[in-house]
Amino acid sequence: MSRATLTLAVIVSCELMLMLDGTITNVALPGIRDGLGLSPGGLAWVSNAFLLAYGGLMLLGGRAGDVLGRRRVFVGGMVLFTAASLLGGLAQNPAWLIAARAAQGAGAALAAPSTLALLTTNFDGPARTRALSVYSSVTASAMTLGLVLGGVITSTLSWRWVLLVNVPIGVLVVALTPRVVTESPRLGGRFDLSGALTSALGLAALTLGLAGVGNRPLAIGLGVLLLAAFVLVERRAVQPVTPLRLFADRARSAALLALLLIPMTTMSAQFLIVQYLQEALGWGALRAGLAFLPMAFGMFVTARYAPRVMGALSSRLVALLGTVLMAGGLAWLAFLPETNGYALGVAGPLLLLGAGLGFVVVPFNMTIMATVAPADSGAAAGLLQTAMLTGASMGIAVLSSVYASSVDGRAASRSVIADGMSGAFTVATVLAAVAFLVVLAAFRTPAPPVPDAPREPAPALEGENGRV
Repeated sequence: MSRATLTLAVIVSCELMLMLDGTITNVALPGIRDGLGLSPGGLAWVSNAFLLAYGGLMLLGGRAGDVLGRRRVFVGGMVLFTAASLLGGLAQNPAWLIAARAAQGAGAALAAPSTLALLTTNFDGPARTRALSVYSSVTASAMTLGLVLGGVITSTLSWRWVLLVNVPIGVLVVALTPRVVTESPRLGGRFDLSGALTSALGLAALTLGLAGVGNRPLAIGLGVLLLAAFVLVERRAVQPVTPLRLFADRARSAALLALLLIPMTTMSAQFLIVQYLQEALGWGALRAGLAFLPMAFGMFVTARYAPRVMGALSSRLVALLGTVLMAGGLAWLAFLPETNGYALGVAGPLLLLGAGLGFVVVPFNMTIMATVAPADSGAAAGLLQTAMLTGASMGIAVLSSVYASSVDGRAASRSVIADGMSGAFTVATVLAAVAFLVVLAAFRTPAPPVPDAPREPAPALEGENGRV
């Protein structure tokens, strides 16, 4: 195995593990509830604690990589994530588990921005394009694979192993990274703590408000005010955690907005379908996890071949095709009361959702990262993943509220659950249509890279020879 291949394997393995953790616990939630005695509200925080810490601290993680060195922050984040996974797997009470999940999110927020940034600095030219394609294929499939693996692990071992499985992988990544991943130049400077705090607290407050935790109008209003303060802080900061020049490119801004909207539909769809399979159809964890294989298959195939299709057509047309496929899958799910079953009502829509997601992730990732200056690659990677995680948490908050309001006060029969899902998926279809309009109106196939600042050639890997 060449060094370039090993470098790619280490970076992608880390990203795969971090992405899996966003969904791998979903199918295990009934076992966690029974094992630790969590209430329904507390059970939601098993996922929310991870997502909020992950998304809220992502921008700080991106900036930390720029200032301290991306490989160093990558390794530090992986150490924290691995240790938190061990503690979570050994949890004896709900508070212990939720605290461990928040620590996992913090470690992921440090490591994740550096994965994409290290990928862009360790590979150049055609090798970078191929590496980004592999990376996109993995990230596109990871969330669905998390559900499949969560079902397998929970059924064959126990819910604790959905966390403990991270430990040996994390140890291996930490051990190999200094040997095969080239460190990026340290840019120096200082941290923009005001920007990091206002962004993290603003996103958390907005998500909590959308989830209906506490006083909803107050939480949403506070979130909006904090995010407005974040923009003002970044405009004046000498070294902002998120340089506002990243939004100057129209195609990049459109891709970021689409990457906020798309996870709002896909992650919430997974969250709701798991409930439908387990509550309405009475499926167990293993069967419910395996039910998402059509989505994983669709994502892997389209993400793998998206670069070829982009070469034949364009990034814009591929992204438009992806959003159309996703909207079609969500609209199909809105007919659950009529189809009312897996084969006709769920498997087909999941295949469309997966195929669409694979077609949108690749051009958006490439557009956001291909034109960014090396000095801003960590911040850009953090912004990209913040958009996806924030969209996921907001989508689950909004669509689960739509579903809950539809079934409130009604007996939880199969038809009632399907009817509630129909309303939620109708809203999801509208969100996918908005994403389509964003791509249609503002997304353009980028010209040859014109970065925000002069680019420096990426360091060549020993023995790379342009191959991954």
